[in-house]
Amino acid sequence: AQGLFRLNEATFSLLRSGGELAAKDGAKLGAILKNGHVIAQARFIPVSVTATAAIAAIGPAVAMIALQMQLGEISSLVRTSIALTTQTLKAIRNEQWSELESLVDSIDDASQKVREIGAITDTLWESIAPMGQSIRKQIGLYRKNVTGHIQEIRKSGGHARRQYLESNAEAIVFDTYALLTSLKTHATYQALRAARARKRSETDENEAKLFEIITRDTPPEIEESLEEIGQLNESLVRELRIIAELPGRATMPLTKKHRDAKAAKLTCAQLLEAIEPLADVLHPAVDTPAVPETVCAPDGLDLDPYLRVLRWFLEDGEQLHGIAFPYEASTHNFSRKLLSKPVDAAWQAGKVAFSTFIAVTDRRIITANPRKLLRHGELGATYPLDDVKDVHLRTGNTDHVCPLIEVTTKQSDIRWMFPARADQTSIEDLATTMDDLASVIAEGASGHAETRAAIASSATETASS
Repeated sequence: AQGLFRLNEATFSLLRSGGELAAKDGAKLGAILKNGHVIAQARFIPVSVTATAAIAAIGPAVAMIALQMQLGEISSLVRTSIALTTQTLKAIRNEQWSELESLVDSIDDASQKVREIGAITDTLWESIAPMGQSIRKQIGLYRKNVTGHIQEIRKSGGHARRQYLESNAEAIVFDTYALLTSLKTHATYQALRAARARKRSETDENEAKLFEIITRDTPPEIEESLEEIGQLNESLVRELRIIAELPGRATMPLTKKHRDAKAAKLTCAQLLEAIEPLADVLHPAVDTPAVPETVCAPDGLDLDPYLRVLRWFLEDGEQLHGIAFPYEASTHNFSRKLLSKPVDAAWQAGKVAFSTFIAVTDRRIITANPRKLLRHGELGATYPLDDVKDVHLRTGNTDHVCPLIEVTTKQSDIRWMFPARADQTSIEDLATTMDDLASVIAEGASGHAETRAAIASSATETASS
């Protein structure tokens, strides 16, 4: 901090009364103008600021700015999800909402008055000081609810997970929004409390310590809750988006459980309309992946329905490399020749009734029953590429012998059988497609293994040095 000057009190008074410093070439001049006339010359006092003094002066301001920025972020999220405050959702837990709403109104009113006055007075602070414990109670309640939802989602899988989300979708939405609202109120309260402590710290060293504690502890506390909201919102919205892709499900009530006559049964489409704006901020919707270069499917099969559902299961940054519809042969009852007829018949008819849906990404192999994937949005087994040990392609040189991809993983051996084609060209094209698919799996597994080896080697070298 060098070359600093401050204006003396007389100059400040002139500027506050409507005077302006003259300017030229983007720099302020010493003349003070009012109504087009020079009324005085500004007085500048040199300021000597040491590094310690600068840090002492700027540090608290930066801490307050950080708190205000976080409050602004939460306020923006609350405004984004304003659709959740409709009577339809508030009716679910009307009594709980009324208690929270009362606290929100009181803190917001005090915050508005502080902005108008430019300071937090003792009278204003005393009117809201007792509410701190009630606000924490609200945060504790809704954090507990949100954490409970997350735990239930994580410990269940497949159909049970979907059932839980469908049955509790309204409660999840309410608890998420209530936690977000209580966080905003808590952040506002703590900002006012910090401002008061900062003002009183000029004469009380303990107030300065309290200011430091508030600005140190509040941001990470809020950030942790926001992360939980993001996790829960992502899980719910992903499932709702999958349901919305299923035939006729978007406009059906999410649950058949008996509800109070006054409470509306919300549909998947209604809930998505209410919470998607918030979801898009926390976790933007992903685009439907393009049809990959490696595809092994019956001619004329429309892949778009499969891709629209599959996209909600893909992780951030996960790339789709191949899709196939083989027949998964049983280990105990396996004959490439005997099974070729039903596989060929289904394939020639453009059907996938006998097939398994396979999606190969740069991270894993995803499988599903095609019918369950499209009707219920359910996946089958998934195999991380790290677990893939060997991939073998076997093609038949005689009629009615199905080409085969054998995949050996750490847990199991998988046989994916494809139809034998009468036309030699078609068989060759199919073999090429299967070879490409096998390469994607093998290259992916090899890439993961090389990465692990490089990391292990680096760690060994570091330890040795």
